Amino acid sequence: MAKRRRLTAPDAGTLQELEEGFAAKPSLGPLETKSATPPIAQVAGEAAALAGMSAVTDRVELARDKGDADRWRKAEQAGLLVQKLSLDAIDQDFIRRDRLNEDPEAMLELVASIRANGLKAPIEVAVTEDGYGLISGFRRLLAFRQLSASDPDFDQIPAFVRDAAESETAYVSMVEENEIRANLSHYERGRIAVLAVGQGVFPSVEAAVDKLFSVASKAKRSKVRSFASVHEALGDLLRFPTALTEKAGLRLASALRGGAQAQLRAALDGAEVVDAKGEWGVLQQALAGATPPARDASRGGRPQQIVRIGARTLPKGGELSAEVVPDGVRIELKGRALNADTAERILQLIARQIG
Repeated sequence: MAKRRRLTAPDAGTLQELEEGFAAKPSLGPLETKSATPPIAQVAGEAAALAGMSAVTDRVELARDKGDADRWRKAEQAGLLVQKLSLDAIDQDFIRRDRLNEDPEAMLELVASIRANGLKAPIEVAVTEDGYGLISGFRRLLAFRQLSASDPDFDQIPAFVRDAAESETAYVSMVEENEIRANLSHYERGRIAVLAVGQGVFPSVEAAVDKLFSVASKAKRSKVRSFASVHEALGDLLRFPTALTEKAGLRLASALRGGAQAQLRAALDGAEVVDAKGEWGVLQQALAGATPPARDASRGGRPQQIVRIGARTLPKGGELSAEVVPDGVRIELKGRALNADTAERILQLIARQIG
């Protein structure tokens, strides 16, 4: 049996030749009404026309798909796409959290709401070398972790994936979320500014406050800086820092500017307190014996926590002095020349002394 030949639609050039050939063919008569074009030519023409339309349609669909793909990539780069991520791949301690205390009752309500209605707002994460780092949504992530312990449907959480290089934006996002959800305490605002500086996100506390609380008034930012100084000086000893009122925090900051850091730390270090009221009582007693700082109108009241150590005259000449600042100690030697070897031995001696 002869093999059947597969018909293919002729191209535009072949159709043109067919049309020219049939146009040159003489008519059968003056009364002829039927088309002189053979059926096979009609079929071929229709097939070619359909093929041409199909090609146009394919090009339109291809262009639409390319446009969709471009928009998808742009949205993905901007962190606007919601992705489902495994809980195990998310580091919840990627950045230091601004909130110190969590309300257990509010957490139970959040867990119940997510179980019943699902997650209404995705969390925000950044891509890291080991997976993803949490930017905002700490409580939502904790809720999912609790739910996943008994329900595998909560093993993944919807998330926006952001750029990890934008550390400042990450901190701003976290602060904005907590300010909207529930106002941070005065102390927590100052503390997060200090922590962000410690992680190298901002060059100074002032820069951190200005960026993290950019929409706040100048007066409010000044108060945040005051509480930042309280955290720097006393944060490791305070047991109930978030209970400090605005008035109490500003009073402590003023005393710290006057050099009362050592006095306040000694009072806290030796005290046994069980609640915020008792801790503030200890601080009040210490403040009662502190010398009020002289006000310098030119500095506008901004807290400058600097404790100066009295200068000492050295037996062999020169004067040695020091001052304690929020991020360390500055030691200065005047009136005596030292070479590099002597300076190195001094540094080694200090290192051995402080361990």
